[in-house]
Amino acid sequence: MSLSITYARAQLGIHAPLVTVETHLANGLPAFNIVGLPEAAVRESRDRVRSAIVNSHFEFPQRRITVNLAPADLPKAGGRYDLAIAIGVLAASGQVPRDTLEQYEFIGELALSGSLRPIPGALPAAMACGDCDRTLVISSESAAEAALIGTPIKAASSLLQVCAQLHGREPLPDAVGDETQEEALCADLADVRGQLKARRALEVAAAGSHNLLFYGPPGTGKTMLASRLPGILPPLTERELIEVAALYSSAGLARIRQRPFRAPHHSASPTALVGGGSDPRPGEISLAHRGVLFLDEMPEFPRSALEILREPLENGEVRISRARAQVTFPADFQLVAAMNPCPCGYLGETRCRCTPDQIHRYRNKLSGPLLDRIDMQVEVASMSAAQLQESPPGEKSATVRERVRTAREIQLQRQGKINGELKGHELDEHCALGKTESALLRASVEKLGLSARSYHRVLKVARTLADLCGQENIGVSQIAEALAYRNLDRKPIATV
Repeated sequence: MSLSITYARAQLGIHAPLVTVETHLANGLPAFNIVGLPEAAVRESRDRVRSAIVNSHFEFPQRRITVNLAPADLPKAGGRYDLAIAIGVLAASGQVPRDTLEQYEFIGELALSGSLRPIPGALPAAMACGDCDRTLVISSESAAEAALIGTPIKAASSLLQVCAQLHGREPLPDAVGDETQEEALCADLADVRGQLKARRALEVAAAGSHNLLFYGPPGTGKTMLASRLPGILPPLTERELIEVAALYSSAGLARIRQRPFRAPHHSASPTALVGGGSDPRPGEISLAHRGVLFLDEMPEFPRSALEILREPLENGEVRISRARAQVTFPADFQLVAAMNPCPCGYLGETRCRCTPDQIHRYRNKLSGPLLDRIDMQVEVASMSAAQLQESPPGEKSATVRERVRTAREIQLQRQGKINGELKGHELDEHCALGKTESALLRASVEKLGLSARSYHRVLKVARTLADLCGQENIGVSQIAEALAYRNLDRKPIATV
């Protein structure tokens, strides 16, 4: 029978659905047809496969070849199916055995010489392959990435090596993870002199995974502070590391070992932030998953781009709907932003010439619903030269990170998640207030005109402050400090 079946994996976001490659050889005029909704790169694999087979010293069958990529309604893109198609042609023509093909999945792009090239999305494919109890055969350049999880993976550098494995002549080596990559060193928080309130807010934000907005004149250290946040966050857990690696693999980016820190320019489009395209790829908010998304000069971002952040900040994921596919990317990031108090940045100084109307329009670039989702809004005041010279170096990131780690351990033991992730009845259970604290919060919310969402955000921050102090219950001082971090809700920025 001139029919063979091999298996490959498509790429759909961070998922890798199974693709069955059916190859049939029939009598008639020589032809090579690929069906099953292939895009241009897949259709061009006919020429790559033909040259790779010939240059690997096999015979390319001069028959009518039909390759079906099932399921037929799943779009197929890229060169990732080359290896599976080539093995299917060789198996259907009897040049490699068919009895062991059921055990393998083949993913890789073929060069004309028959060598294998890397493909994006190797890690999601390896994870899906392991769930099906098959062995993944992939190019040597993608093998280290795929080996991050413990599924059977074989690394091959050429089509000839894969065929030797199928014939039982020369086994392929097992993929070995690359452990030589060193974690990038983050800038130390000790570099920041003064700014005790902003440093304290940064520590609280790290301890409870709270969203944070710094505002103040240019050159006061807002960006400097934000860039130090990854250095005081605890390292990624094994599960989080795999989540982040899968995202970066699907985007075709190099794997990272530390928490992501993404800082897109304010000219970034909504698609660049949220992701998308005809073949949906993750955007900046997904690439910041389990890490930090820093938006410098936040009001300068397009309003449409900023409003996109609202749902991911609540749900921790982003859904991209296109005519061809619907894809969900994780987007559980910590938002840190920076802005000036007015268009020129020097509000309250004699050199500021901004009118109240200009200041009002500048602030209104950030909508109320978006500000509601930012737990902490902290002023970073300017410092004189004398203050800079006289201020001693601050605590090192390692010291602050230890306090953050202790506070997070308390949260995980008490509720199984970080305070910033608490919702609904969990707030009532873990953020319960006494009569005095409840009266203070109620009166403050009414006086300041805070929304229900802001009320819950204040509770979460107060819970984190109590955890940093090692207190079991939230006290009056924690409520007062948490309210002090809602500066932009308390009064117009023009009067700050």
